[in-house]
Amino acid sequence: MHLETAPPPPAAAALTVLELPMDDPRVRPLLDELAVEYDSRYGDLFGRGSAAAELSKYPAAEFQAPAGALLIIQENGESVAGGAFRRYDAQTAEFKRIWTHSAHRRRGLARRVLAELELLAAARGYRSVYLTTGPRQPEARHLYLNTGYTPRFDLEADPETIGPLAFTKELAG
Repeated sequence: MHLETAPPPPAAAALTVLELPMDDPRVRPLLDELAVEYDSRYGDLFGRGSAAAELSKYPAAEFQAPAGALLIIQENGESVAGGAFRRYDAQTAEFKRIWTHSAHRRRGLARRVLAELELLAAARGYRSVYLTTGPRQPEARHLYLNTGYTPRFDLEADPETIGPLAFTKELAG
């Protein structure tokens, strides 16, 4: 009797974390999809096209070393997740644009982005993080609550009545 064995599962693709400038072409696919997502979730609240204004609200230089950074995670050469930080104050980094491409969600990539941003922010001398997410992004709210961020709003209130949902976190020394 001959038993066939199933082939071994394919090796997990290597993830590469890159620090890039905002204008690097590897960043664009994530920002483009983020703009579509913002418009689809918030268009009736802020008006169509407001995503582009939000994404260009800060100069790209604010997300460059030494005070800031923009990280992306690539898998097999494809940008699958990313995030950035800028100086909020002398001790605090503000995290922005934490995003996982829609085809790559539910794999822990956003958690990885957060962890990488936290490590880099701490290495650059920041002691804490401040961030906000929109009231129509329950996935982000859940992520921050489950990764040690402290909400700076009433968790029982209707998020639509709050506006941006602010969170903070102390970084490990």
